Amino acid sequence: MNAQAKQIMNKLQELSDSDVAAHSLRFFKTGKGEYGEGDKFLGIRVPTVRKCVREFREISLEDTLEILKSPFHEARLLALLILVAKYSSINSSAGKEAIYHSYLNHTKFINNWDLVDCSAEHIVGTHLFSRDRKPIYILVRSKNLWERRIAVISTFHFIKRNDFSDTLAIAEILLHDQQDLIHKAVGWMLREVGKRNRDSEERFLAKYYQKMPRTMLRYAIEKLPETERLEYLHGSK
Repeated sequence: MNAQAKQIMNKLQELSDSDVAAHSLRFFKTGKGEYGEGDKFLGIRVPTVRKCVREFREISLEDTLEILKSPFHEARLLALLILVAKYSSINSSAGKEAIYHSYLNHTKFINNWDLVDCSAEHIVGTHLFSRDRKPIYILVRSKNLWERRIAVISTFHFIKRNDFSDTLAIAEILLHDQQDLIHKAVGWMLREVGKRNRDSEERFLAKYYQKMPRTMLRYAIEKLPETERLEYLHGSK
């Protein structure tokens, strides 16, 4: 790790708080057998990490990736937010391509739901919006939970532009996924589709709501009128 990356890590150490870290260990399920098993926390709240983005966003891509490899969750979060900031501000297509590929080449370090959710749509989704979207379908069939979540959440960029086809196709692929965090992500994206086009969501639900995991269904119908929500939950829609 070079001097710039070490400086940033030292800054994060200065901002650490043991009480916040203890809470984060519980909140992000770091116990044995849990999805965040073994993760380490400095104890830095997200708004503070975001302030660091403004301070360090000009560091090199290489240094950003070094920080992404940190064992500390907040350092990885900072690195991902810097990547998002770099991707949105850079003008060259080669520069954007480098960030996109660097992101996908380092998914082993994007290993919790907040890390995925703050970055996937802004890098993968944005990059693939006007390109071949095959990489999303490779990710969605990965054995890695976080790569599958990247696939789902990346489509949020499409949804915001009223393009729902890939979200719905991925939701269909993941109907029988075993992971609760995937059920939540798919349900959330279906709900976002419904906010923009109720008919698209309801056509999907009409076909699959009786087969969907309960958590996925609950997330998908959360904003529907109470009477309709109960009909879905009771299987009488």
